[in-house]
Amino acid sequence: MSANNLPNGNGNSAALPTPKTPNKLNSSSPNPSIHDASTLSDVRATLAALHLRETAITDRLNALISSQADLSRELGRLDLLRANLGSQVIATRSISNGMLSSAADTAGRLSSRVKTLDLEKDRVQQTLKVVEQVAELKACVHGVVGSMGAPQDWEAAAGYISRASKVPEPIIRGGFAASMVPSVEVPDAPWVTLENAKESLCGLFLREFEKAAKEGDGAKVTRFFKLFPLIGRGDVGLDVYGRYVCQGVAGTARSTLRAAPGDAGKKDGFFYANALTKLFEHIAQIIESHGALVERHYGEGKMVKVIERLQMEADVQGGIILDSWSDERSVDRKLTDAKSYPFSFLVQSFLPPQRTLTGTPRMNSPAVGSGTNARDSEDEGVDMKEVDGLLSEISVMLGRWSLYSRFLAGKCKDPNIPEDAPLSLPEVVTKSNLNRKVSAKLTTPYNSLALFFFRRSVEKAFQLDESPTGLSLNLNKPIDGNAPYIISAVDDVMYIVSAIIHKAMSTAQRDVTAHVIPDVGRVLGSDFIGMIQRRLRDESYPQPVVQGGLPPENKIVAFIVLINSLDVAKDYLARIIAAQLGTSPDQPNGTSHTNHLAASFPFEHDVTFVTSVLHTLNSTFSMKAGELISDALKVLFTTVVKQRLKPVLVDAFRDVDYWRSEDELAEIARQNDEDEDEVIDRVQRRFEHGWDALMKPIARLMTPKTFAVLVDLTASDLSKTLEKRVWSYSGKTNAYGAIRMERDFSGIISTVARGNYTVRELFARVAQILMVANMEDDEWEELSGEDGEDGIEWVLTEDERRRARNLVKT
Repeated sequence: MSANNLPNGNGNSAALPTPKTPNKLNSSSPNPSIHDASTLSDVRATLAALHLRETAITDRLNALISSQADLSRELGRLDLLRANLGSQVIATRSISNGMLSSAADTAGRLSSRVKTLDLEKDRVQQTLKVVEQVAELKACVHGVVGSMGAPQDWEAAAGYISRASKVPEPIIRGGFAASMVPSVEVPDAPWVTLENAKESLCGLFLREFEKAAKEGDGAKVTRFFKLFPLIGRGDVGLDVYGRYVCQGVAGTARSTLRAAPGDAGKKDGFFYANALTKLFEHIAQIIESHGALVERHYGEGKMVKVIERLQMEADVQGGIILDSWSDERSVDRKLTDAKSYPFSFLVQSFLPPQRTLTGTPRMNSPAVGSGTNARDSEDEGVDMKEVDGLLSEISVMLGRWSLYSRFLAGKCKDPNIPEDAPLSLPEVVTKSNLNRKVSAKLTTPYNSLALFFFRRSVEKAFQLDESPTGLSLNLNKPIDGNAPYIISAVDDVMYIVSAIIHKAMSTAQRDVTAHVIPDVGRVLGSDFIGMIQRRLRDESYPQPVVQGGLPPENKIVAFIVLINSLDVAKDYLARIIAAQLGTSPDQPNGTSHTNHLAASFPFEHDVTFVTSVLHTLNSTFSMKAGELISDALKVLFTTVVKQRLKPVLVDAFRDVDYWRSEDELAEIARQNDEDEDEVIDRVQRRFEHGWDALMKPIARLMTPKTFAVLVDLTASDLSKTLEKRVWSYSGKTNAYGAIRMERDFSGIISTVARGNYTVRELFARVAQILMVANMEDDEWEELSGEDGEDGIEWVLTEDERRRARNLVKT
């Protein structure tokens, strides 16, 4: 060991400093450091490890040095290859420069010559084309002049002009054509000759067309109509044709209005509606029959110009019809009378009930005398039959206008639009004077008169209202008539609702349905439901005459009839709406509309809007009527059923005790000379008898839906009463008594839920209390140990279950 490898006196190594990073030449695990050596053996071990590292490094260095000769040999070979490749590159460049440069020059010269030849060929072809076009132009010019001469062959002349129009304008006006086309017979320039021929032929065609139109010669009209586009005067042809067909439309419309002798025909309810229908049918027939001719000779889409011209004539003739109708029917006066109508009966009906000197509240209608006294003085101002006839006539005219608008929309539709795309009203309709006049003369009056007619009909229905007679809560008395037992106003009002909605839908006008149907909903919600609500509150409220007593039978019956009326009105309206939508009343609001509704309202989102309006009417009325029915049923339950149910329960549980044993009950039955089963079933039999006596008279008067809700209200209250009675027996019954109690209460529940099993859910708490009370100990322990995994859906809390378990006295 050399002195340089030993640690110095301070314990630091002078020759082998500790490396901070591992040696990349030695990937073995780290060796003991000389700094950690504390004994001679540690120093020796460290030294041995250093010798091993030195040996390994030396071996690797020797291997690298031995491989140096191979690397040098490979590098020499690469130098030789590089020298050979350099000589090859030089040789390749010399070949390229010497052999291919001449070929490239030759190819360049050939390409230039080919391009020159192509250019010359193209110029020759263009020259030939110009020569051919000039020759064609010359033939057409001479042909036009020749055809307009002695032969007077107008079709040939128009054909030559049409052929000449296919020659480009620069060729026609070019110098070559100006020098080659003119001749002794035709000395003018070709464009001058053609323009003069067009003007001459256009004037000639106009004269012949108008002459044929006056003579009524349809063949000649068609002949000259087809020639206008050939001479480049398509606009003139469409204009003169439009005037021609409009004259026919105007003449037919005037003859229709003059068809009825005197005023007798015009007073017919549908005279003007028929006149408007004939006007639209005539125009539609012209468009349908002549459209193909126009499109074939004038080009696709040119019929739209004829339609615009026809619509202008429709504006005039339709306006005359609507103005005459409005004056003849005195529409403005009827509108004024309808808007000023006071609706006195409805207004007075909603006033607070008046009391006489004796304190008796007003029970009859507000009119003078009896409740059915009509206000003849008011009816004189507005004749309901005239208003109804006017609404029918307007609905027919609006329906024809809708059909006519759909027809024009289809004819003016862009051919690029898909077939299944919704229609949109063309500007020829939306910007027409007739469209504005229809809105002012038909749509607006219809909306106002429909609202008046419906509200006045509701008022009249309640003025003439009659309640069913012969109804009684006594099961021994037969009932006259058939269920449902409702007031006559329901049938009358719902018939008018059906008629009003049907007429509004038949117009196929979004503006009409947007006003009339919501107006119907508002009148139903305010006047119809309001009148029934007032009667429920003021006239038929089942209030006992004596404190603590029962209401009079006639009040109860009248109250039930009004509840039935609301329920039946809901069903009637649902059926009316379903009939309009073509669906079932049981289907949800999201049901898709039917094809007939989509056909009536094909524009944009109209069908979705109308469907939404109808559903809104149904849902709003159903909600308002349902709320009033719910409140009325609560009153009926509180004042009638609940008061009569208390003595039924008292009588059912009379002399009942649940602390006696089975032997004691048998002994009591023998002493009273009764059957033991009769004693055991006494509670159920008494309750069933009292329940039937209470509910059957009510059930035969009410509708099934309202009676089911009343039973639910009764069952909900009865379940609370029975639960209190069960808890009251806590500690006062034995095991046999608990079994009897469960049997009695189950019998009561079965009686109440008879015909409607879901009512049993309302007695779930009572049933579970008695079930827990009658469980065996081992069954209860097993049930308690399952931690809610027993499959029973508990409605009792854990404390209530423990309390029920202690119900039986031990």
